[in-house]
Amino acid sequence: MGTSNYSDEFKRDAVQQIAVRGYPVREVSRRLGVSTHSLYKWMKLFGDPAPKKPEVVPENW
Repeated sequence: MGTSNYSDEFKRDAVQQIAVRGYPVREVSRRLGVSTHSLYKWMKLFGDPAPKKPEVVPENW
């Protein structure tokens, strides 16, 4: 299996489909013809823009 070079824009869009729009990784993988492994790598590379839980600090109690 050869390696394909995808543009950063393509990768960011793929990550956005998962993290922002909520599509499952497997579905995006199948639709775009990209391995799930690549998608997880891109999520690490470009960051997961999903909101994170707020930190609980004693001041907020």
